[in-house]
Amino acid sequence: MDLRSLRFGVEIETVRRSRSEVAQAISTVVGGGVVGSGARDRYDTQKVLDARGREWMVVRDSSLPDGGAEVVSPVLAYDDIPELQRVVRALRAIGARSSRACGIHIHVDAGAFDGRTLANLAKITFKQEELIIRALGVDAARLARYAQKTRREFITGIEQRKPRTRDEINQIWYGYRNTTPQHYDCTRYHGVNFHSVWYRGTVEFRWFNGTLHAGRVKGYIQFCLALAAKALNAKSAQSKQRTANGRSDRYDFRVFLLGLGLIGDEFKTARKHLMARLEGSAAWKNGRPANEAA
Repeated sequence: MDLRSLRFGVEIETVRRSRSEVAQAISTVVGGGVVGSGARDRYDTQKVLDARGREWMVVRDSSLPDGGAEVVSPVLAYDDIPELQRVVRALRAIGARSSRACGIHIHVDAGAFDGRTLANLAKITFKQEELIIRALGVDAARLARYAQKTRREFITGIEQRKPRTRDEINQIWYGYRNTTPQHYDCTRYHGVNFHSVWYRGTVEFRWFNGTLHAGRVKGYIQFCLALAAKALNAKSAQSKQRTANGRSDRYDFRVFLLGLGLIGDEFKTARKHLMARLEGSAAWKNGRPANEAA
């Protein structure tokens, strides 16, 4: 499975501009008109039907000041990333911004996943979770509430039961067989949200602090697609958690990114943004040797 073949969607939270202003800005990029929601819609949804008939939505979010303006994309393909970046730039151009309260959620289509490959994804992200959190600079408040760490009992259940089907993963995730998942189920608030598999048909990645930097948004999407593709392609995965030591984080994360397939010029900016916060050398695990420095 190539990461470029996976479909995805993105939710981008913004402040400082109204939902109607944000919807108008989106329409200047994707075409189509803006349709308001009417008085009965508690999300005050503004919709933009783009030139290809896809629906972009702008909704209120109770976690943001005055409800903010959360952009919900339609289902997108890899080739749509440049257009999404133009949307992000258009929002910034009208004065929309991201605050500490804002976040970005990226959904990857879970259609190709079975129990084994969902387990792979859980183990891959758990193993590198500390390093991922450092690299993304996940805000402490977000980590405590909206993007919590993977529950160790979930990983223990996977290791003990070795699930092959979605139903088996479902039972491990919820602690029982949940055939009627609800939107606001308490298990959704994790950096990797498997509740979304049964509620929306996607794996949701919730780590990301809000941003209207188009390059970072692209890098975050490529990172999530690469994680999903790695899980789908791997025969198995290890879950023994690695401890980030701070001194070699940049090197270790670069190795991780290359292992995910984020190699070459196509992913150069993704690597740049994803490693920007980390300490150490990207080329040398323990620092440049003295003879090399000389």
